Amino acid sequence: MRTLVLALVAATVVATVGSDDARAADADGKLPITRVQDLHYGDVLFHFFQDENFEALTRLLAYAHWDRLPHHLAEADLLAGGMYLSLGLHNEAGARFERLLTAETPQGVRNRAWFYLGKVWYARGYDDKAEQALRSVTGTLPADLEAEKTHLLANVLMHGGRYDEAVALLDAFQGSSDWVAYARFNLGVALVRKGQLADADRYLSGVGTMAATSPELLALKDKANLALGFAYLQADSAANAKLALERVRLDGPQSNKALLGAGWASAALGDFEGALAPWLELRDRNLLDAAVQESLLAVPYAYGKLGANAQAADYYETAMREFDREGESLDGAIQRIRSSRLLDDLLAQESEERQGWFWQLRDLPDAPQSRYLYAVLAGHDFQEGLKNYRDLAFLSRRLGSWSESMVAFDDMVDARQKAHAERVPRADALLAGNAPERIERERGELESKLDAIERNHDAAALGTATERDQWARIQRIEQAIANGEAGVTGEALEALKDKLRLVKGTLSWRLDEAMRARVYQQRREIKDLDAALREAQRRWVRVERARKNVPTNTGEFEARIAALNTRLTALQARLQSARDQQNEYLAGRAIHELESQQARLAAYRVQARFALATIYDRAANEPAPALAPAVPPPAQGPP
Repeated sequence: MRTLVLALVAATVVATVGSDDARAADADGKLPITRVQDLHYGDVLFHFFQDENFEALTRLLAYAHWDRLPHHLAEADLLAGGMYLSLGLHNEAGARFERLLTAETPQGVRNRAWFYLGKVWYARGYDDKAEQALRSVTGTLPADLEAEKTHLLANVLMHGGRYDEAVALLDAFQGSSDWVAYARFNLGVALVRKGQLADADRYLSGVGTMAATSPELLALKDKANLALGFAYLQADSAANAKLALERVRLDGPQSNKALLGAGWASAALGDFEGALAPWLELRDRNLLDAAVQESLLAVPYAYGKLGANAQAADYYETAMREFDREGESLDGAIQRIRSSRLLDDLLAQESEERQGWFWQLRDLPDAPQSRYLYAVLAGHDFQEGLKNYRDLAFLSRRLGSWSESMVAFDDMVDARQKAHAERVPRADALLAGNAPERIERERGELESKLDAIERNHDAAALGTATERDQWARIQRIEQAIANGEAGVTGEALEALKDKLRLVKGTLSWRLDEAMRARVYQQRREIKDLDAALREAQRRWVRVERARKNVPTNTGEFEARIAALNTRLTALQARLQSARDQQNEYLAGRAIHELESQQARLAAYRVQARFALATIYDRAANEPAPALAPAVPPPAQGPP
């Protein structure tokens, strides 16, 4: 199913881009490269490729609602349709396909989408919609899908009693040997239902006698022989029926019905001794099978026809005991189903990851009533209802998880409100200080000062702290000499002046040499300061806006969370009600099936009791033969 969804996305890319490469990729059955342009669409694809279709679909719908997928709207809609289909939501998938699968969509992708939609509708029992979807396929599908489509359509036609159309469709079918076998089987069944048994024999006998080794085809052979055998039984052609039924394997799933039918075919031919062989084999099998139950009556019936009244009576008594024992077990199973939630018990061992509409329950819980549920679970309606219940349980768990998230969201809003209350005084104080204007003013003063230094060539002002300290000391010494405060005179004073000139000249040369680089560095730092100042001003504006808007946003969040909580509560109540109704309905179906088994067993018991009474009555009223000795009845049972 995921292959279909990928093909749908690819189709959208082809239709949207329209490139030769994309069209060639579709023609080759390969997917063109999809370039994700929206981060949120990538998030959807991440969950989709993890086979988390529900999570992916939830996120896709949410992102589309908040307009987070501007570059992938068409792809997202078609992807949603494919995931709806994989989850069994055929109505939503069908609505999207009808809207999106246009002539611009490549034919191969469009055909596969209609095929899978028809398959899901067929599984759900919507034959009219399944036929409409399957007939929407134009041209031909790949060989396997085309064969399956033909057989699905034939089954839809037969369900509707349109056997002539089904026969015409299947008669023209050509494909692999396996699919041809299915076509011949379905054609034979359609002809049987039309009343053309002679024509049907040719097809069903062909399937029933074909060479086969795979379990699937061996089972098909058995079904063909069984269908033909019972068709002949209903047509009062016991010899042909026996020939077909004896071809059914003794260890196959159809063997019980075949053994029962073979016995009745022999009985219809008057060969009651021959009928005993399959019936005696059958009566030792699982009593839950209706054919086995009927064999418990058929065996003594045959003995009665053979005049072995003692054996017949013994087998009738055994049958009544078996019916009574099984009836009591069925009573207990019905009570256990009524006292528990049947569907929760059935799904207890199922993994949540096993989703998808073609899922089926495979393992039954280890409980006394489980042995009676196989026949119930084999029913299509029960399986479909169980899928519905499984999805309701899955949604209930998801809603519970989301409800817990609402508590976390409430905590987040509370934390945000507390943080807002703590930060507002600081923000107000910061905003009142009008820091950007002050910094802008100080920046201007700094640039003016640098301009003055460069204009006056005040190299010392740009020196390092040590250099500025040395320059200041030189100036103080010069001032002291000029004021006559040097403390020396004559040659010593001249020597001091020479040293001072040397030191000053050296320092002045070093400062002058470094001034250009230092002015350039200061200019760069002023530019960096300008960039930082502009960023600070932008943030200042955002802080001012946030100061005004945050309380309003918090209130909106609270309102949305409260609305979601209300909605989740209502949905959980609806889901619980639906789960209870579905559980009650399917449990009722299971109980009805078990009660039907009880009624059948009760009817069989009445028949056995009546037959036994007839035997006893006939034995009691028969005239005693001349000179018959008064001896006890034989050990094998009453005459």
